[in-house]
Amino acid sequence: MIVVPAIDLRGGRCVRLAQGAAESETRYDDDPVARARAFASVGAQRLHVVDLDGALGTGENRKVLGEICSAVDVPVEFGGGVRSAGDVRDLFAAGVRHVILGTMLVEEPAASRALVEEHGDRLIAGVDARGEHVAVRGWIRSSPLGRDEFVRELASWGFTRIIFTEIARDGMGTGYDIEATAHVAALTPMRVTASGGAKTVVDLKELVAGVPSNVDMAIVGRALYDGTMDLSEALVSV
Repeated sequence: MIVVPAIDLRGGRCVRLAQGAAESETRYDDDPVARARAFASVGAQRLHVVDLDGALGTGENRKVLGEICSAVDVPVEFGGGVRSAGDVRDLFAAGVRHVILGTMLVEEPAASRALVEEHGDRLIAGVDARGEHVAVRGWIRSSPLGRDEFVRELASWGFTRIIFTEIARDGMGTGYDIEATAHVAALTPMRVTASGGAKTVVDLKELVAGVPSNVDMAIVGRALYDGTMDLSEALVSV
């Protein structure tokens, strides 16, 4: 299991939200670039960067993103506010290795499918769910689209990886939703990155024990900022 530290950007700072609610913001760090360097220096193999302003439609943090990509040698995956083919091209030009599509998958399926045909595994599908339904627009809106139907559709488009988040767990420190993650992973051969809820290394170990082998990455965010999980320990524990 590859542990992927998260950097959520809002107003140029590192923040975390509980269940994606904008009013639940906790600010942690005024220097996301230094935080990215710190994660890379202890052995992170990948960084997960999210532009919350972009996702919520309140601005964007592309300048900071470019600085992060220039500051580290590890691949950066990025999501939040990606709405067009032009956005994808700009992000690759800025140094992003993998672009995460979320809302665009639901609102612009034909364009999204064309993009994955063009870019292959450099695109990742973000599947953000409340129970059995998909949420979009920074998790503000619920879609009538069913989670399982959506996952199968993404596999048919040619995606090779999804990031699955059960929104009820995100930022709550109650552990990954292992049952839901295992269920989603069993729907297709796609690789799955688990996201939402980690607090301690025990949560990572329980995830590994409870999901199929195609769940091969796990995102960790708030636990690293609150100090309930040490990244160095986590990297060698699972």
